[in-house]
Formats: sequence, structure tokens, C-alpha cells
Amino acid sequence: MLIDTHAHLNFEAFDDDRDHIIKDCLSKNIWVVNVGTNQETAQKAGRIAQQYNEGIYAAVGLHPYHVVNSDTKEEFDYQIYKELAENKKVRAIGEIGLDYTYTDEGEERKLQKEVLKKQLKLAQEMDLPVIIHCREAWRDLLQILGQWSNVSDQMSKLGVAHFYSGTWNQAKKLFKLGFLISFNGVVTFAREYDEVIKKAPLEELMVETDCPYVAPTPHRGKRNKPQYVKYVAQKIGEIKDINVERVEEKTTKNAREIFNI
Repeated sequence: MLIDTHAHLNFEAFDDDRDHIIKDCLSKNIWVVNVGTNQETAQKAGRIAQQYNEGIYAAVGLHPYHVVNSDTKEEFDYQIYKELAENKKVRAIGEIGLDYTYTDEGEERKLQKEVLKKQLKLAQEMDLPVIIHCREAWRDLLQILGQWSNVSDQMSKLGVAHFYSGTWNQAKKLFKLGFLISFNGVVTFAREYDEVIKKAPLEELMVETDCPYVAPTPHRGKRNKPQYVKYVAQKIGEIKDINVERVEEKTTKNAREIFNI
């Protein structure tokens, strides 16, 4: 069994064959957490998850890109996201975080931090873990998560840094705070993640696709799918020099525990 801990089957890229893909995943014993990035996709993730008794789950949150991007900007509405999170198939608040890639150093970054803190408060109120997105903002992110962890220590695992792109030292800080890290198909063709994968205990890792993006080798350039999460597990096993069955068993256990599934 495998759990794709970060997918976007709720996106338009899957409107034509979503049901077929989900049924195929379930037949292959691949479970999926569909992640929202704004109100629309969060609502859709919840609706999709409700159509299945088990195996398909949801996360709801406002992505930092949609906090500041002029074309898709959305003001965070605490009450609306709280109502979305009350769906019994919602197992996390996400994806949320900081992304400084295309932002100025002033108001845009300040706004991202303010919205992140509000969503962390929501996660605490709803007793749900968080799914974190971070790009070029590790210093601010770790500071905010450190403050939040001090008031959220009732949870054994606070969340996961998805599509992990930080250093080994940053990973160790996340582990200490109570976070896991997750890798996707990029690890099958880029080597800058190898050090962290080698050093990180399996107890701190999960696997994902982030589909429809970043399809792994041997499907690069094509639409990614949850079924391809197996290639991520295989590569992690190869890098750590352990059998893939052990990777599948442990990452699935981690996902079940953190998302309560």
C-alpha cells in the first residue's frame, strides 16, 4: 500500500478522467490526500473525498501564491475555511506557508506571514496537522513554526513540509519541532535532494506526487498522477539502500498517523 500525501486531483487537469484515475488508484491500493490551494479547490477536494468511503481524503487551505498574486488573489476568510475543515474527510489544513520567490521584501511577505499565522491558528482550533509550502523563506517559516509549536504541543506531529527543498540542517529543525518532510517525483531526476534523503530517518518521511505537476522519471513532461508515487518510493529506497517494501510500509504508516487515516 502507498499513500500519495499531496495530490491535486481537484484541479482542472483531471476534470475529464478524475473518477477513472481514482478508481484505478483504489484498485492498486494507492490512497490519496487531495490538497486545496484556495476556496474553490478546497471545496472541490472536500466534495471529491466525500464520494468515497475510504482512500480519498482532503486538505483545505490558502496557498501563499494566492495570498499575493494579483491575478488570483484571495483574502483569507477564517470562518469559511473553518466550515470547510469541519468536513469529516478533511484531514489537514493546507497547503499553507510562505513563498518569497516572486515577492518583494515588504508588504507581500508581511501579508503572507499574517495569513500563515491565521491558518496555523485554525489548525490548532480544529486539531488538524498542517501541510506546509515553503520556497526561499525558510528562516521566517522556521521562526513562525517554532512559535506555533510551543502552543500546539498536544499533537505528536504538527504537520509536513511538502515538496521538501530545504537543507539537512533545516530538516533537523523541522523534525525537532514535530514536522515530517515529503518528497515527490523530482527526486527521480535531481540529485540535490539525496543528502537529506540519505540522512533522514524513515520515521520522518512521506511520499507524494504533487500531481499534475513534476512527473517522475520515466514519465517526465507528462501529466503526473497518484499512481506514479511508486517511483518516488523506489528512488528513496535506492538512495537509502533499502528495499522499496520497507519505504512503502514506513511512509504509509507515517501518513496514516499524521492524517489520522
